[in-house]
Amino acid sequence: MTFPGLDGFSFAAIAVLVVTAFVAGLARGFSGFGSALIFMPLASAVIGAQIASPLLLIVEMIAAASLVPGTMRIANRREVMLMAIGSLIGVPLGTLFLIHADPLAVRWLIVALIVPLLILMMAGWRYPRPPTAPMTTLVGALAGFFGGVAQVGGPPIVLYWLRDATAAAVIRASVILYFAVADIIILVSYLFGGLFTATVIGLVLAVGPAFALGLWLGAHAFGFASEATFRRVCYALIAASALVSLPLFDGLLR
Repeated sequence: MTFPGLDGFSFAAIAVLVVTAFVAGLARGFSGFGSALIFMPLASAVIGAQIASPLLLIVEMIAAASLVPGTMRIANRREVMLMAIGSLIGVPLGTLFLIHADPLAVRWLIVALIVPLLILMMAGWRYPRPPTAPMTTLVGALAGFFGGVAQVGGPPIVLYWLRDATAAAVIRASVILYFAVADIIILVSYLFGGLFTATVIGLVLAVGPAFALGLWLGAHAFGFASEATFRRVCYALIAASALVSLPLFDGLLR
């Protein structure tokens, strides 16, 4: 089967994107975040961040829509809305950086964002102070910038919301609801930035089903599998993804 706008990509490149999308969907369905951390480093190495970021946005918005209704009852809606207000500032700035920065600089930025945040997550660091409206909005602005650049807005939010003993289900629901709102903001920003092309649409058709399958499996695994074990696996996958996405390995991925 052929897809529009993909003539310039090898079968191996498409296969890498499909497998990565499936694994990213697993992480997203189970924990509510992590898909961009897994998908963006590798995808940016294969197709460039200006294609990979709108690709993941569309795939996530379509595939994850079914997760949103179940979050409304248990999510922390007040903090979600405060973060969304911050994202109204951060997302356009991140989009401008994605459009105008050197593509190689964007790739290095993605790795530079992911690795420290991964280390903090693995080390169990938590935001040490009580939440305030200004701080929650600031976290939303930071997440919005990361989301606008590379769809990696999850770690700042998760690190902030893991500050106390809040139930995992509440955190997961809040993250999913925030992304549903933030993705709309990013969609509008990308539309104005002209980032949606025939190549992006073709790739959505190629990798979307794999992401959706992973998302479904991950969502059904939540509550049954060991969360601690799954997170350790996700951390390992994120680290491996960031490593092989370095320019050193471009010859293997393209």
